[in-house]
Amino acid sequence: MLVEQTTLPDVLILTPRRFGDARGWFVESHSDQAFDRAGIPTRFVQDNHSLSAQAGTLRGLHYQRPPMAQAKLVRCTKGAMRDIAVDFRRGSPHFGQWVAVELSAENGQQLLVPEGFLHGFVTLTDDCEVQYKCSAPYAPDCDAGIRWDDPTLAIDWGVTDPILSDKDRIQPLWADTISPFTVTP
Repeated sequence: MLVEQTTLPDVLILTPRRFGDARGWFVESHSDQAFDRAGIPTRFVQDNHSLSAQAGTLRGLHYQRPPMAQAKLVRCTKGAMRDIAVDFRRGSPHFGQWVAVELSAENGQQLLVPEGFLHGFVTLTDDCEVQYKCSAPYAPDCDAGIRWDDPTLAIDWGVTDPILSDKDRIQPLWADTISPFTVTP
């Protein structure tokens, strides 16, 4: 597994090795042993799979509050997407900064989004399938988010009029939210 840093030190791009022959290819999409060798302590307890029928579908920005905070390992298994992670940890030197990575079925890359980060994505193709592992189960009472088009964050999603859920349309703004996550320098 190739491990690459992004501009946010705790957000990693992971590229599992593909083994190919005339039949196609095989990939070990996740391994606790590979994570151990790379020094990544995260363990996962839930797998999620979404289908977005139309390009321009935006999901996010989401997080779960402690004690059910989630790290996510995100990959695109059909089509392509622009994946976004935002540092939401008060006291972090990168607080409020974001990174965008294109994930596709073709490039096979995955994004590791640690606890304390907002996460969202926009699909670049029709019938886009996204699969992601979570380090904690979904907990509706801890579910929260920030508006995708927050002017303080000024995220470049690559779309101006995305397809949104009702929930994502009414998320609060960054300035109106106090992060439940902190880091000590």
